[in-house]
Amino acid sequence: MEQDKQRLSIEAARLYYMSDYSQQDIATRLGVSRPTVSRLLQHAKEQGYVQISIVDPLENLDALGERVKKVYKLEEVLISYSPINEYREIQKHISKRAADYLHETVQDADIIGVTWGTTMHAVALQLQQKSVRGVEVVQLKGGVSHSHVNTYAAEIVNLFAEAYHTMARYLPLPVIFDTMELKEMVERDRHIQRIIQLGKQANIAMFTVGTVHEDALLFRLGYLSEKEQKLLQQVGAGDICSRFFDAEGRVCSEDINSRTVGIDLEDLRHKEKSILVAGGQRKVDAIRAALIGKYANILVTDQFTAQALLS
Repeated sequence: MEQDKQRLSIEAARLYYMSDYSQQDIATRLGVSRPTVSRLLQHAKEQGYVQISIVDPLENLDALGERVKKVYKLEEVLISYSPINEYREIQKHISKRAADYLHETVQDADIIGVTWGTTMHAVALQLQQKSVRGVEVVQLKGGVSHSHVNTYAAEIVNLFAEAYHTMARYLPLPVIFDTMELKEMVERDRHIQRIIQLGKQANIAMFTVGTVHEDALLFRLGYLSEKEQKLLQQVGAGDICSRFFDAEGRVCSEDINSRTVGIDLEDLRHKEKSILVAGGQRKVDAIRAALIGKYANILVTDQFTAQALLS
């Protein structure tokens, strides 16, 4: 008799907890009354056949962040909860977390360097106004493009400047020139030199990573030849500030790098706060390579990406 009760309790528990049957459906299937099913489920819990645990994703984010922080030797990791592992949803949540972090962090006389792209645009749209003095906002890389694809470059710098009640400092150049000689000639302009130098002096840099997939923003902007794109897809992992690096975080094309306008990757290693905002399955390799290269000391991401970085 007791063995029959045990068997029925386990069967009822399987149907209820694993197959989402209602108690009435289970009663019909087992040929017993609904109150009997309720008693069988209670018996299953009391005997330890069923063990219920509740996982609070928000409660576990800090622990997950600590693991990522330890593995990649970062100063801080901010994990934003995303209900689904989908790029646009992830972008929405991590950009809000990044904007909130800046609001908590920015102080008088800070120099904030920013880049462009859809993630940075999402951050910029969620910035809160903060009453601070002497803050400067500077564009970290060129943003002029003749392509119809929108980089949001000017809008992003403007939104950052408005949030901190300051003037935007633009870098009004293409991000990649056709030749190194032309780029060096333009950079000799005093105004351009001042903007680039201000970017180097920024104590806060906020940026994302690009990929080397066919639909990567930089590829769609028309800066690179088909041959260069293929090269980057073969040896590259991603880019920061339009400077491409491999899986070990090393610059993977000195030729392209020498034609790129903006902050050098090496400069990012020396920032007080070098903040990488990125998430999504397609960006995991680029994020990992950027962290291996030590280009960020603060990471803002989601729990799915964080888990992938640890796998």
